[in-house]
Amino acid sequence: MNRTAQPAGTPVRSVSSKFHGPFVRWPRTADATLALALFLAATFLEEGPGDAMAVRPIADIPLPVFLPYIAAGAALYWRRSRPIEVMCVALASWAPLMGSSYSTLGGIVIVALYSVGRHADDRRWGPLGVVAAAATATIDCLLLSVPWGQISFGWLVMSGAWYIGRRLRLRAERAVQRRQEKAAEARRIVAEERTHIARELHDVVAHRVSMMTVQAGAARMVAAEDPQGALEAMTAVEEAGRQALDELRHLLGVLRPKTERDGLGPQPGLADLPRLVAQVREAGLDVSLTDDIHAPLPARVELSVYRIVQEALTNVLKHSGPQTRTEVRLGHEKHGPGITVEVLDDGKGAALRSVSDAAPAGTGGHGIVGMRERALLLGGTLDAEPRPGGGFRLTAHLPVQGEPT
Repeated sequence: MNRTAQPAGTPVRSVSSKFHGPFVRWPRTADATLALALFLAATFLEEGPGDAMAVRPIADIPLPVFLPYIAAGAALYWRRSRPIEVMCVALASWAPLMGSSYSTLGGIVIVALYSVGRHADDRRWGPLGVVAAAATATIDCLLLSVPWGQISFGWLVMSGAWYIGRRLRLRAERAVQRRQEKAAEARRIVAEERTHIARELHDVVAHRVSMMTVQAGAARMVAAEDPQGALEAMTAVEEAGRQALDELRHLLGVLRPKTERDGLGPQPGLADLPRLVAQVREAGLDVSLTDDIHAPLPARVELSVYRIVQEALTNVLKHSGPQTRTEVRLGHEKHGPGITVEVLDDGKGAALRSVSDAAPAGTGGHGIVGMRERALLLGGTLDAEPRPGGGFRLTAHLPVQGEPT
């Protein structure tokens, strides 16, 4: 089983633990701060003697110069939603200042080029923007008698800004595509397994059950007039039932080849959870069980609870390793007749590999998918996600009344 086999939107542990900076967490606030900072830098910073930066007094800035600065700086606020327009405004604001000491909008143009690469859908505008920016920078530098070495470096910086933005966009698109492929694969697995089981059950059992129904009906019709014939019919019903059970056990043995119990034994339930926890504890997992369910549950619900806990503990042991602190909590829903199954671990065991190392892309198992399918067949839900402080949380909400879906 594999924690990475989750539907889209369900993050894996290695990805969710990455640090998200302010431009991801607060994009609008960060963009406004960036626009203000670059506006102030372009307005009040100029090149001083010896390539040092000097602060330009506000009294030395003519009023008409403020207009290009304000336009270029304010446009950066929309660099995500309208990157191409922002680039055009930045270049248009730079053009009337070329060749003067107020030509300090290069930083804004570089950020605009990065934004085109990162956020523009039309890829044609990126190279055109780089060419236009390089041409503007060249004219400006030639008017200011800047050496060609610095001009070439400016070209490199502008093209590099756009290229980095484009690479980040392509990487994000590939990540979205991988999540969609994993979601599609999970749906395919569910549909395939449902279809396979339904087909096998129909082929193996339906014929025998049909025979039983016909024989039982015949026995009822002749029971009063021909007791011996009714007895023979019921004997045929018994034999057909035995054959159906034998074939059904064989089918389930094929579907579950690694079952730990004899095929004739009872299905596990809540009473078997302490023994399961003890077995996992012997394997090295530091696990505790809190069972607040005291009312009897339907057999199908108890079986699903047991299997979900079994799969979850196996997952913790496989991906986090021994000595991982794990809690299994069972209880009734606060609102409603359902129950909650919760398995939490701290992810601080002795595992030698991370989840991403243990499960390369494209080799995800069926564990999460199987547990979620069990919950859905009962009309419930199951969520699996990393915990903010480290570790993993699996929560299943299962109804205990009504028919399964």
